[in-house]
Amino acid sequence: MKSLSNIIMILAVVGLGGFTIINNEKDTTEIQTLTEEFIPIPENSNVNISTIRYVDLGTMRTSWYGPRFHGRFTANGEIYDQTAFTAAHKSLKFGTILKVTNPINRKSIIVRINDRGPYIPGRQLDLSKAAAEELDLLTNGVKKLKVEEILISGIDNPIVSTN
Repeated sequence: MKSLSNIIMILAVVGLGGFTIINNEKDTTEIQTLTEEFIPIPENSNVNISTIRYVDLGTMRTSWYGPRFHGRFTANGEIYDQTAFTAAHKSLKFGTILKVTNPINRKSIIVRINDRGPYIPGRQLDLSKAAAEELDLLTNGVKKLKVEEILISGIDNPIVSTN
């Protein structure tokens, strides 16, 4: 009976504590895992390491536009595509990249300024239909959204066109 209780005790210790198998064989293949802390870059490399910054532009009263303008020219000369993630603003440079967030559902999108507007008083930003749909803005039509400009160091000029 004592040996049975010893066996149960050993099984309990192994079950609770687990066990480790030690392998003394050496692995000849060296695998280097890349992490954020360590990314090997050769000394004579032309790798561009960019830093992304977010500049808070505050909240903007935002609306959307789509079907009536689809296929027409935007203010920067592109053809407006209501399915693209673009936006209109009265003064931001064409090509400016914005992160727009709906504070209610916390959904965010990235859009590019390619047009001027909105021309309705009190509104600061017009999103494409696809961008508005992604943020659940289609039903309400107008909402205050958080807007941040995305700046990428090493890139002086904004992205002007993706057509």
